[in-house]
This record gives sequence, C-alpha cells and structure tokens, in this order.
Amino acid sequence: MQRIKCYTIDLTKIDGNGEFRCPRCGTEMSPEDETEDTYTILETTTEEDCLQKIILKCNKCGSQINLTGFDFLNEAR
Repeated sequence: MQRIKCYTIDLTKIDGNGEFRCPRCGTEMSPEDETEDTYTILETTTEEDCLQKIILKCNKCGSQINLTGFDFLNEAR
C-alpha cells in the first residue's frame, strides 16, 4: 500500500497569481483551472466566513497539498 505524501504551500511565499507546482511531481496548478483535470479540492476550512485553508489532491501523483496564506485575501475584504 502506497502512503500519501502531504505538503504545505503558503501562498504568501510564492510569486505570481496563485499558480504553483506540485512539490512531488511538478504538475502546474492554477486557481484559474476549474476543470479538476490537474487537482481535486478535498476540503476547505473557513473561520468566521474567512478562508483559512484548502486541501487539494494532485491528480497526477496523488499527493495531498495544504494551501495556507489566505490572510491577505481576508484583509482585502
């Protein structure tokens, strides 16, 4: 049985408009991609109607990616 690899990406520490690569296989993921071809959203965590975390699964390698760093979006509200 293969173990699922888990990674955390802090969006405040990356350049661009939210695009990033899977830390395991390098597949490019973009918030603009709504097809779920490259990733699947497994869970979203909110607190007081503010997004805190999104957990994704890379559809190529199966890695779980925890996206954090949404504070800048919440501050813009």
